[in-house]
Amino acid sequence: MSGLVLKLAPKERVLINGAVIENGDRRSKLSIVTPGANILRLRDAIHPQEVNTPVRRVCYIAQLVLSGDANPEEAKMQLLRGIEQLSQVLMDADSRKQLNAASSCVVQGHFYNALKAMRSLLPREERLLAAGRA
Repeated sequence: MSGLVLKLAPKERVLINGAVIENGDRRSKLSIVTPGANILRLRDAIHPQEVNTPVRRVCYIAQLVLSGDANPEEAKMQLLRGIEQLSQVLMDADSRKQLNAASSCVVQGHFYNALKAMRSLLPREERLLAAGRA
């Protein structure tokens, strides 16, 4: 069996194809076998007031697609434009690898994986912004 495996903590919530699902009192594991299912862990969700950096903006757009609040085709262009802009600034090898992975995922319509790749850049962005304020 292939697909996405979600490991959920007790009472953890996840959004699957627009429906909020809450786990019970024990840890559990869900196997998502339907290709193209839109999934978002609510603990990982970026709230609108937190969209205050370039990487967060790109993550938020992908998140809107996963929650069903954005048209995937329109979001695809915004995501690719945002990733391209970030590639002008984040030029180290690891960042490039994540940006390329995110871009490929967007082109293929795999928004969950694109979000996952972009989220990996959040700590790096945080460090760069903190260094710029110092």
